[in-house]
Amino acid sequence: MSNLGKFVGVGVGPGPAGYIPVAALQALQEADLIFMPRAHSSEQSVAGQCLSGLSLPAEKIRELIYDMEPDRESLPQVYLKLAESLATQLRSGKTVAYLTIGDSLTYSTYIYMLEALLTLIPELPHTTFPGITSYAAIASALDFPLGKGKERVLILPCPDDSQRLMREIEEHDIVVLMKIGHRLPKVLKLVRKMGIARYCAFASNFGLPRQVVCKGVEELPVECAGYLSTMLIRKESGGVL
Repeated sequence: MSNLGKFVGVGVGPGPAGYIPVAALQALQEADLIFMPRAHSSEQSVAGQCLSGLSLPAEKIRELIYDMEPDRESLPQVYLKLAESLATQLRSGKTVAYLTIGDSLTYSTYIYMLEALLTLIPELPHTTFPGITSYAAIASALDFPLGKGKERVLILPCPDDSQRLMREIEEHDIVVLMKIGHRLPKVLKLVRKMGIARYCAFASNFGLPRQVVCKGVEELPVECAGYLSTMLIRKESGGVL
């Protein structure tokens, strides 16, 4: 396929405008089309909000609406269907960019989209640009060390089982807890019971409307729960005030 276009994956950061690598921004400016995922349940694309203030022509941008929590077993079929519209453009020779919040290859929809496109077009030329993760941005905003010396760091999607979470906390120096959502009351109860709440940090919707950011979660209300929530858990002070 000599006329085959190129696929570009761009991590746009966790929310604040400007948290995007210069090389990635240049790739977006050069792309023929930019696909911007939006969940069925959202009125606005979070990835699109991350591009606030950037001069990207509106006519290049396309929304790609998807189910936020599809059945895990059906994910390949879901993304194969979504990928068809991108594949059509790529087969016509266009350079197609796909936006994802945070980092491109860290718990992102881009992973599934790339797999689907490579299934449809195995020889597809592609480039993946990294992005700033939510936990890196939160740590920087709060002067929260994410690893000193030989500290062991675990990145963990929040489990339903509080006992499992407690074991993970006990076995690691730092736990980056993602995908908390409705489990926040359980998590808060656990870290308070363990006596480590004052060493933890929390953020929800970082850099976006309804942002909540705090260092120390002793008094954090459970109402702060949300899909875009991350907690940084330490068992002792990290040494930065």
